[in-house]
Amino acid sequence: MRVRITATVALLVALALTLAGVIIYAIESARVESAAAEQADQEIAEFLQLQQRGTDPQTGQPFASTQRLLRVFLERNVPSDDELFIGWLGSRPRFQSTSRHDVSTDLDLLNLVRENLADGRSMRTDSEAGELLVTMQPVTGDTDGGLVVVTFLDDARSELTSLVRTYAIVSLLSLGAITAVAFWQSGRLLAPLRRLNDAARDITATDLSRRLPETGNDDITALTRTFNQMLDRLESAFAGQRQFLDDAGHELRTPLTVLAGHLELLDASDPTEVASTRALLADEVDRMSRLVGDLILLAQAGRPGFITRQPVDLDELTTSVLAKARALGDRDWRSDGVGVGSLSADHQRLTQALLQLAENAVKHTVPGDVVAVGSAYDEGSARLWVRDSGPGVAPEDRAVVFERFGRGATMPDDDGFGLGLSIVRAIAEAHGGTVAVTDAEGGGARFEITLPTGLPSGKGETWPAS
Repeated sequence: MRVRITATVALLVALALTLAGVIIYAIESARVESAAAEQADQEIAEFLQLQQRGTDPQTGQPFASTQRLLRVFLERNVPSDDELFIGWLGSRPRFQSTSRHDVSTDLDLLNLVRENLADGRSMRTDSEAGELLVTMQPVTGDTDGGLVVVTFLDDARSELTSLVRTYAIVSLLSLGAITAVAFWQSGRLLAPLRRLNDAARDITATDLSRRLPETGNDDITALTRTFNQMLDRLESAFAGQRQFLDDAGHELRTPLTVLAGHLELLDASDPTEVASTRALLADEVDRMSRLVGDLILLAQAGRPGFITRQPVDLDELTTSVLAKARALGDRDWRSDGVGVGSLSADHQRLTQALLQLAENAVKHTVPGDVVAVGSAYDEGSARLWVRDSGPGVAPEDRAVVFERFGRGATMPDDDGFGLGLSIVRAIAEAHGGTVAVTDAEGGGARFEITLPTGLPSGKGETWPAS
């Protein structure tokens, strides 16, 4: 890619410089020829002016002859480096100004003048000295003749040729410099892609921690940012998968050991033992089913489609959750007030999270204790909470209780797995919110979920397809 970019830049620059050189040469060549023609016309105009005056500057008398007229003109006028004056008498040249080119033996030029002098024409011809512009002005008198101005066009173009040569050298040097800069700059611009390639090659299923530095604000930086975000999602997915397998293996080992031990010691001939063992095994299978269900729910929390957003009335949600929670246990169920407003959320998942908090409050209280459900609507956020008058959560356990299988102080009859509050946190984070536990007024714990009322900025409903 680097070579292709450099070659493309070099080709475009070469074409541009060549085109510019051709245009410059064409324009300047036309200008040189136009200037040569104008110079020849000026010489002819001066000759005609001298002829019309008709007075010899040396004697003050009229020109004695055509020869004298031509001689005086050649004596008074100096041709430029690329011009030659010829005084023509009869059928041959009589006078000639000094020049580095000798055309006295050029038969083609001499024949051209003989044939066209009387017409006073300007013509082009080729000679050993190169291309010539021949401008002729006839004179009649005692002897027919005329003035011939020969312009050596190749000499007139010599400065242009030198200019083009200099331009070509400068263009080649510029092309080399631009190519070198293009090669360096393309390498610099493509460096993130090389790092991206190296990172993709180094990534394995066991190491997804590598990230690329994000610098600049261009398309490659955007690609790097997207690549890093993809690695974040992959690392999170792999970490979740590993944690799921570790958690499932750890928690399923105990009930499986219980099942295997009872089956090995079972006396099939004793109906009473068979019945008790069957009840125990059924209870263990039920516990494993609940554990697997919770783990699957947590695994789904990081996937698209875990929540389905729709408008949810906060007051209706709070009231329905409190009505459903009353069936969880004989407690002093209360309402801490309801917020009035609407938010974009998954009604079913929020109900599940609040009921999980209510069930957790029932587990840590006794009949007659207060369990309250409430909500509040602030501009830009909604808060939902469950409060109880139980023993509360110790400060050192408040971060642990939301982790998978993390548990604080438990009641003697608590047969949970420590997944309930991690499910609540997963639901809150899927909505772009948070969950926290604090001390309740008068003692106990207060678990509060804080959610944005709209769709979180930068978060969509779906992920890119696998």
